[in-house]
Amino acid sequence: MLRLLLPLLFELQKDRSSLFGLAMTEIMKDLQKKAILIDLINPAVSPKQSADRLIELEELVKTYGGIVIVKRYQKRVSPHPRTFIGPGKVEELGEEGKDLGASLLIINDRLKSRQIYTIMEMLRKMESPLQVWDRIDLILKIFAKHARTTEAKLEIELASIRHMGPRIYGMGMELSRQGGGIGTSGVGETNTEIMRRHLKEKERMLEKKLEQYETVRAGHRKNRTRNDFKTVAIVGYTNAGKTTLLNRLTRRKEYAANELFATLDTRVGSLYLAGNPLHPQKVLVSDTIGFIQRLPPELLKAFASTLSEAVGSDVLLLVVDGSDSHLDLYLAVVQEILQRLGVADKPRILVVNKIDALKPEDLAVLKEKMKDYPAPVVFISAGNGEGMPALIEAIEVLIK
Repeated sequence: MLRLLLPLLFELQKDRSSLFGLAMTEIMKDLQKKAILIDLINPAVSPKQSADRLIELEELVKTYGGIVIVKRYQKRVSPHPRTFIGPGKVEELGEEGKDLGASLLIINDRLKSRQIYTIMEMLRKMESPLQVWDRIDLILKIFAKHARTTEAKLEIELASIRHMGPRIYGMGMELSRQGGGIGTSGVGETNTEIMRRHLKEKERMLEKKLEQYETVRAGHRKNRTRNDFKTVAIVGYTNAGKTTLLNRLTRRKEYAANELFATLDTRVGSLYLAGNPLHPQKVLVSDTIGFIQRLPPELLKAFASTLSEAVGSDVLLLVVDGSDSHLDLYLAVVQEILQRLGVADKPRILVVNKIDALKPEDLAVLKEKMKDYPAPVVFISAGNGEGMPALIEAIEVLIK
């Protein structure tokens, strides 16, 4: 699979005129990088919760194309103000990175720019090869890897500028050192300010372009309303099977993979409801970006194109992986994000997917557990089509 993807990545990385082109160049360099993961854990957090947090981070690294060689925890009541994980832990991981040939240190949280700068300076003085990313850096790298449409690429550039600032060019640390560091006078500070002004201008340009896309989408929504087209949006935790469900409902052949964030772009297909065989009702079904724990507000805002389909839809299909032991947690995450989007009260159907992976007795327990959910619940396998007639019937009831 990697051999098949390399030619495509090579073509994409040649476009160096945009931040997306630069991101693709970095992806070419970063394929199969060895990574050390570190998570800051409050002593009150259980060992299972601690392990689950790093399992998801490891899945993100695999989705990106890296290899996890070390996983570590640092127990602290609160983050260290300068280094987040503490200077002693930075030194320990820096030495470990040198010994094992690792190139990435990924911290499972959102760090301040100053904290990343301080860690990088410590590692540089140790002559450690580790580059430092926080959780959001990693997610943005994955977004850049998976984006297909021009709009998604623009959204990634905007989100990257807002989070990374000058670091997006891989130059922030060097520029700051030229004049003796941030906060001092001299050439380095001047260059840093020039970079910041350039990024501010780039941000305004991206916002203007994205506003144009939003105007087009608003026009499409008006046309749908005028023509009485009903819309259904598929939402859910990442890797719950949303794209597979879209393909099953609409007979599309979109890319679906067993990995996080396989879908970033808006995808729309048609579903025909056969309530009236002579005049079947056409319903537009859209797929959306998968949700994830601790998804920061700016990423929700940046991916307005795919999320606007959820906000403007008539019905939500809230998809969960019935075979996942974290189902309750993931369902809570999705509902919390829907609340942030202002669509928590929109008509919905809870779609429990992947039931083909469950034993009959486990499925019976799950059905009993879900019987009090305050919305229709349908149990399906988008992979083999089991339960799809019941889901389509439930859509037809709500869409009228």
